[in-house]
Amino acid sequence: MEPASGLPEQRTGNEATIIAALRVENAALKEALAASNALVAALERRLGLNSQNSGKPPSSDGLKKAPRVKSLREPSGKKPGGQKGHPGETLRRVENPDVIINHYPKACAKCDVRLTPDMTTDYSARQVIDVPEPKVVVTEHRAYSCLCQNCDSKTSAAFPAGVTAPIQYGARICAFVVYLLNYHFLPEDRLAELMSDLFGLKLVPATIARMSAACVQGFRDFADAVRQRVAGRGSST
Repeated sequence: MEPASGLPEQRTGNEATIIAALRVENAALKEALAASNALVAALERRLGLNSQNSGKPPSSDGLKKAPRVKSLREPSGKKPGGQKGHPGETLRRVENPDVIINHYPKACAKCDVRLTPDMTTDYSARQVIDVPEPKVVVTEHRAYSCLCQNCDSKTSAAFPAGVTAPIQYGARICAFVVYLLNYHFLPEDRLAELMSDLFGLKLVPATIARMSAACVQGFRDFADAVRQRVAGRGSST
């Protein structure tokens, strides 16, 4: 006996809907599991810190001393250091330095006569590669208002995107904090100390957490779009 008209098609459609929903749910569960695994790994790493694998003092190890781990690498028979034929990473002079400081002799080394820069004949040069002194730059945005001479109405300029508070930290500082916190796993208290030592910024753990949360929120739309695209491809197979 043949089934009633429309039943096979209706059942097939329901099954496809259920399968698509299960695939979306499966993708969400995988994402949650990956986030949980990352959190567990970070916590395990922090619990495993001691005086031998971090900057903690030996007194923080307590009575239980961490065993010394012997290197598992087998000797290769080669001499230590760069091997023959390796290109190396020797410092090389640059043709256009950022800063040039000229030094002139003040007096003749033989007769002690005063020397001036216009007596120069040649020079020798040495280059020093360094980073600039850490310095915080404060930028003030001023949104002016103008009074129209025609209709006597006042129009105010808009602030740039992202400038939303009377005083706030800039995008570079936030990116630097998030990078050290989430990629190098620097603890919040040590990160706050580093920002104070380098830039004189007094960050508290709550501020650091807000910077990290804001970064996550900024990528949420992208993550949702990727999740929907993956779910869409999965349901079409």
